[in-house]
Order: sequence, then C-alpha cells, then structure tokens
Amino acid sequence: MIMARLLGFVLLVLALAAGFAWLADRPGELSIVWQGQRIAMSLMVAATIAVSAMAAVIFFLWLVRAVLTSPHAIRRHFRARKRDRGYQALSTGLIAAGAGDAASARKMLARTKGLIRPDQEPLVHLLEAQAALIDGQHDEARRKFEQMADDPETRELGLRGLYLEARRLGATEAARQYAERAAEKAPQLPWAADAVLQHRAGTGEWDQALRLLDQHKPASAEERKQVDRRKVVLLTARAGARLESESDPKAARDDALAALRIDETFVPAGLIAAKAYLREGNLRKAAQILERLWKVGPHPEVARLYVHARSGDSPADRLKRAEKLEALHPNNAETLFAVAQAALDARKFALAREKAEAAARLAPNERTFLLLADIEDAENGHQGRIRHWMNQALKAPRDPAWTADGVTSPEWLPVSPVTGKLDAFEWKTPVSEWHGPVEEGAVNRVDEAIRALPPVDADARPQRKPPSSAIDIEAAPRSAATAGATAAGAAINAVSPEGEPKPFFGGPPDDPGVKNETKITSGGSTASFRLF
Repeated sequence: MIMARLLGFVLLVLALAAGFAWLADRPGELSIVWQGQRIAMSLMVAATIAVSAMAAVIFFLWLVRAVLTSPHAIRRHFRARKRDRGYQALSTGLIAAGAGDAASARKMLARTKGLIRPDQEPLVHLLEAQAALIDGQHDEARRKFEQMADDPETRELGLRGLYLEARRLGATEAARQYAERAAEKAPQLPWAADAVLQHRAGTGEWDQALRLLDQHKPASAEERKQVDRRKVVLLTARAGARLESESDPKAARDDALAALRIDETFVPAGLIAAKAYLREGNLRKAAQILERLWKVGPHPEVARLYVHARSGDSPADRLKRAEKLEALHPNNAETLFAVAQAALDARKFALAREKAEAAARLAPNERTFLLLADIEDAENGHQGRIRHWMNQALKAPRDPAWTADGVTSPEWLPVSPVTGKLDAFEWKTPVSEWHGPVEEGAVNRVDEAIRALPPVDADARPQRKPPSSAIDIEAAPRSAATAGATAAGAAINAVSPEGEPKPFFGGPPDDPGVKNETKITSGGSTASFRLF
C-alpha cells in the first residue's frame, strides 16, 4: 500500500514537470477583463497560480477533515495501545503457563482481562484454563474448555482440552466422544483421527476405520507413509476377520492383495492372501505370493505354509518344496531350518542334521538346537546327545515371535492387547526378564558344541523290540543270568549299578515300553535290568 502511494506521488510530480516543460516550450499571454479591469499575465504564471490554488484547496480540506476526526483518531490510538499491551500480557501469560509458572500466569491473566475483553479474544479462555490446570483446579479448567468447545472459533481447542482431561481421569468413553466430535468437524486433526482410529480398530470396526483413514489428507511425505502403513494394517485386519469367518474368502483375498499392492513385504497380508487362494484351490497363485515374500525376506510362517500347502503331500514331496525355497534364497538360517525340518519328517537324518547344524552356525537360537535334539531322538535315541542339544537350547537366544508391549502372540494381531495401539506387533526376539546371559561358547561357537557331542554307542542305544520269551531272572544263577541277558539281546538294557550317580534327569528316558526294574543277585553282587 505504501509503495503504491509512493509510486502515485512520483508519477504525479513527473506529470506536472512534463506539463510545465510543455508550456515553457510554447510561450503565450493570458488576459482577463473582469469588471472593467484587464488582467494580463504569461501562460506559465497562470498555470502556476492554478496549480497552487488547487494545492491550497486540498490542504484546506485535509486540515478541516483532520480537525473533525481528531477525537475518534485519538480514541483509536489509545485503544490500539491498550490492545497491544493486552496482547503482550496475554503472550507473556501463555508462556508462563507453558513453563509451569502459576503465579506469573495468574498475574498476566488479571492484567489481560483488564486490557482485553474475553469476547474479543478467545485466547483469554485458554489462558484461564491453563492457569487453572497449573493450580490443580481441574473442574474450573473443564468449564473453560466447555466454553471454548461451544465457540466455533475455539471448538477444536476446547475439545482437545476436554479429551486430555478425560484421558487423565480414565474416562475412555468420554474421551472417545470428544475425539469423535473433533474428527467430525475437522478430520484433518491428527490427535482426533488417531483416537477414533484406535477405538475403531480396538472394536474390530474395520470398515469405519478405513473410511476415517481415507478422509485424512496427509500434509507431508512422512505423513503419507504413516497413512499408507495404517491402511495396510487395517486392510490386513479386515482380510483376516473375513477369512476366519469363512463367509467371504474372495473379499478376504482382495483386501490382502490391496494391502500387498501398498507394501509387498508385509508378511501377514501375504499369508492371508495365500490362505485364501488355497481355500479356492488355486495353489499356483498361493505359491507365487509366498515365493515373492520369501525372496524379500525368509519368514518361518511363510515356509510352514509353503511346505504344507497341499495336505495330501508325502514327506518326500514336502522336502522337495523346502528345497525349492532353499533355491530361491540360499545360505539363510530360515531356509536351512525349513529344509532340515522337512528332511526330519522324511526320515533323512543325515541331510536334516547337516542343514540344522548349518542353520545353527548362521543364527543359533532355541528352536534350531531343539530340532537337533529331535533329530538325535528320532535317529538313535541317544540320551546323552539329546541332553547336549537341549542344554545348548537352554543357553541360546529365544526364538523371534510376534511381540508387542512385552507380550507375544502365536500369530500377528493388528492391535496390542495391552495398550490398544494399532500396528504394535513386530516380528522380533522377545525380551524376558528371566533370560540370563548367553554363553558365548554354546551359541557363537557352534562348531565346538558339535565337537563336544558324546559319541554314538551302539550298545547304549535303547532297543524297543520286546523279548522273545520271559526269563525268570531273579531265580537264575549268575552264569544263567548272563546267558539269559545275551540271549535276550536287544530286549534287556543295562543301567548304572547301585552306588553310581543317577542320570541328569533322575532316571532313564520316559518311554512307555519301560517296565519295572528287575534285580539279579549272584555271588554277592547285584545287577539291575529293565525289561522292554
């Protein structure tokens, strides 16, 4: 505005200068006869007198206007000064309230009220509410927030204050209602949208949650990523609910695929899509989804579903499918574990042991060592080797699981059962206060653990074939007892003589074929046997 006035003044001066220059180049005389008198003057003088007269008239009019409007101008001047001092006090009071200085906030509040009327400036109500909160007068603060919520200019600010007060008092339902009112009027408010979204997700209202999320318009690229992530979670949750109800597997598949189009690495969405395809009998598309997930990052749940995709497959067929996963992502602990598990089911113990030991070298954890113990148990039942791997499992890190807020779940969940937070579950190693320090020799040096394995003794293997005939061992002499034990062969298993320490678990393995202990006494010595 000032620049426009300055430019107009400059143009006016230039126009006058150009006019006078034009008159100077064209001299002439001007004469006027008025009431019998003749007045003569040059044209330049006449032009100068005319311009001066016009300027005098304009100045006179401005002077008269200034005199007439001076009272109002004076009042406006003092009102502006008062308003400025009031805003200064309001600003200082809000800063003091934010800093927690109750005395200064109250002092500035009193000064602000003397300078600014609350109906002119709604922020005065905010300063009153903040000062009341600092003093612990929550009832007064809620009354101020309610007044602000009734004012269209401060509605969202008042609703947020009421929402925070309801959260502080634990009134979840009231907090939800305040958030819904705010989200209805201003869906762009993050706190209101988040609160309503958390409630909708906690109650399983996936359609309403997705509708609310679609109304939110992200203002930045980072906010867009957050909205996309929440949409993936909500779509996956709705797909899982539809798949569990078994009412609409096609809709569940479509939701899961929509989630994968946003984030192709989201494992829960891929698993639900694959399960939906399997229910429709489309094994090829289910396998394609699982293979894409496996290439991005091997996951045990993906391997489990891929290997057992067809219920009628034999163990050998499942082993072939596990080996296909190994070809897609070789030299990975999850890949090796999947092959080892399938090889164990197929009774290929050498391959299972080779892959399990390789998996333990890459990522030693509890389930890998337990798998090695299962391999030993299935192949030879050697208790010493089984206990060795179980001991390694006790000292190994825990297996990764779906974890949120300190709790684990056997499957992915969209909402934390503890805090109700959306997208809280992560696939990671859970933290346990009972988990002690990991021994470096048992975990990081798996080769040493393999070398420390007890040797397999053929005579020490438990034989599960029943004896061909009953032998009265108690009544037989020493030589007959020895001959009977030799003839029974695999039917009799020697255990520790009396006086020797018992095994670690307090006795022989818990096998349904083990019968009562039978003692042989001959020549002053006693031997104990167990019949199978």
